[in-house]
Amino acid sequence: MALLPNTALCYAALMNFVFSPVEARVLGCLIEKERTTPEYYPITINALVNACNQKSNRDPMMSLSASDVAQALDALQRKDLIHVVHTAGARVAKHAHHMDRLFNFTQQEYAILCVLLLRGPQTSGEIRSRVGRMCSFAATSEVESVLQGLGQREDGPFVIKLPRQPGKSSCRFAHLFCGPVTEEAESQAEAATPQADTPPQDDRLTMLEKQVTELRAEMESIKAQLGIAPSQTPDT
Repeated sequence: MALLPNTALCYAALMNFVFSPVEARVLGCLIEKERTTPEYYPITINALVNACNQKSNRDPMMSLSASDVAQALDALQRKDLIHVVHTAGARVAKHAHHMDRLFNFTQQEYAILCVLLLRGPQTSGEIRSRVGRMCSFAATSEVESVLQGLGQREDGPFVIKLPRQPGKSSCRFAHLFCGPVTEEAESQAEAATPQADTPPQDDRLTMLEKQVTELRAEMESIKAQLGIAPSQTPDT
């Protein structure tokens, strides 16, 4: 099975940090929460489960248990990428990543890697539209410049530019933390999400419903971090 250009080299460089999909999701969530809600970071395992299973800003959607997340945390800790935080008076332990101990990423690089870990391969335009809570880019060309740097780092590379797919106007970029990217895997991903590059436009009602869902997910995540029982959905 042929690898995409430079993928074998990328895999060799990152072989000590190959993640499972669950590990990638957990690490992406830790980076996201550190940068978007620092007042609630580090986070508990319950909050991390909620973050991993969010129905918005995640691709693919997952339904992980606390046991699944705990196993991923153990694996990431063995890779020396996260640590447990014990705070005096706290009832439960919290978790934080320390990627900065191993990789000197900039704020923009962290933001790009975060959305790639959480949402899979994306175009530079999609990335720019999704990192707004973590950093800003003046133009899509600036995103592409940072992506190019991530693909050429001596301690990486960390991303790869995928071949343009038939019928698509832009190339997508993928992270390499889960190992090499194959043409077959990309074809399967495209078959599963045929409109990934061009999502349909939501009407006003759908957009409002989506915003409510996101707010509820964030509220439940905050409650979990504070040790508050989740809200009960009334029977209808």
